[in-house]
Amino acid sequence: MKRLIDYFLLQWKEHPFRTPLLLRGARQVGKTHAARVLGKTYPSFVELNFDLKPQLKALFDKDLDPHRILHEIFVLTKQLVTPGQTLLFIDEIQEAPKAILALRYFYELIPELHVIAAGSLVDFAVQKVGMPVGRVSSLYMYPLSFMEFLAATQPHLIGIIFEQNIDQEASSLTHEKILESVGQYLAIGGMPEMVACWQKMHHLHACMHIPSKLIDTYKQDFNKYARAHQLEYLNLLFTQIPRQLGKKFKYSAIEADLRKRELEPCLDLLLTANIMHKVKHSGAHGIPLGAEVDFSVFKLLFIDVALTQYLLDLESGDWFINPLEAFINKGELVEAFVGQELIAYTHPRKREELYYWQREARDSSAEVDYVIQHKSQVIPIEVKGGKGSTLRSMHMFLESHPQSPYGIRFSTQNYSIHEKIHSYPLYAIAKVMADDDPDVKNALLALTL
Repeated sequence: MKRLIDYFLLQWKEHPFRTPLLLRGARQVGKTHAARVLGKTYPSFVELNFDLKPQLKALFDKDLDPHRILHEIFVLTKQLVTPGQTLLFIDEIQEAPKAILALRYFYELIPELHVIAAGSLVDFAVQKVGMPVGRVSSLYMYPLSFMEFLAATQPHLIGIIFEQNIDQEASSLTHEKILESVGQYLAIGGMPEMVACWQKMHHLHACMHIPSKLIDTYKQDFNKYARAHQLEYLNLLFTQIPRQLGKKFKYSAIEADLRKRELEPCLDLLLTANIMHKVKHSGAHGIPLGAEVDFSVFKLLFIDVALTQYLLDLESGDWFINPLEAFINKGELVEAFVGQELIAYTHPRKREELYYWQREARDSSAEVDYVIQHKSQVIPIEVKGGKGSTLRSMHMFLESHPQSPYGIRFSTQNYSIHEKIHSYPLYAIAKVMADDDPDVKNALLALTL
């Protein structure tokens, strides 16, 4: 299936000042598949998987001389790595942290060699050994976005979305058709295995064994990066965090007998494993948004909306039977979907940060779901599962932040602009975000080719 990362990997391949690349992201989001797809564009492709063949880790034990390493790869695998002709892919590189350091010497001593490394828990290894500054670049991967989901299921809809003039309403038939597809995405999610199953079977029940398997896989990883006494806390956080979806996160809501000092280090582990995302509170009076962050106030998103529903034991079939009603009744999931989309449509060279705004005061509390930097301006975003005609918090934000020229509402409603409120359908997030980065826009349009 086509992925946004494919465009950026081809950019990396063709860049004259290319450095070795580290693909980063949670387990099962498609990193290995993306590297193999890129490998097909080379005369030869050599893959080393330290999880599948642990004996290959010894390649980096003696020293980090890249010439010796390439020679021994040939001795051990009978595969010749030819600089300028071969893509060398090192998978599960966190199993041999010295290999991360070796990337520097591949760059310095054999710059014509194309090297990509990946690993589901690579960020833990980077914390231990560091990243060779200026010698290694990174690209982050996430579950399939809604646009990538359409590319796999209904690719013709992508062109329709991007051709729509945002100053005019879409036809009611088109609008309802694409909203139905958003409902499908919310039921199926963006994990590649789940999307592939839906693509083949077109029956939700036939694919419902996959979320359980993915959840078990994430839990099995706990033993790889946590201490024994932390396992119980990790399991609690993993299952309880979705219950605070859309709310300010409170450690006290996890279990009354546990304190922040026990749970906070475990939450940091889940964030490093890339299976949780923080939505940080910002005063949002200017750019960068991170300059006004209150680190004690934040919300949390799980990696994928469908996995979130599985953990919450929610019925996914509602998204097919009556999607418009499901949008209203499951507003927190719709908010999470928008957050997942905002992350997906930013440039993958850096891990995207999400922000929201709130004011807690007697008789005048307010909260805006997300705040983004868009075209060098601070723009508030409200998410409404239904018609969402009341936007009191949005208006309060705009009154207190005169430098923000307008606010965005994502909802089930059609396109409209009324004074300072720009309303877009839930399926138009990619179209809005693409205006901020031509590379992201080109990557999205490449999904239709």
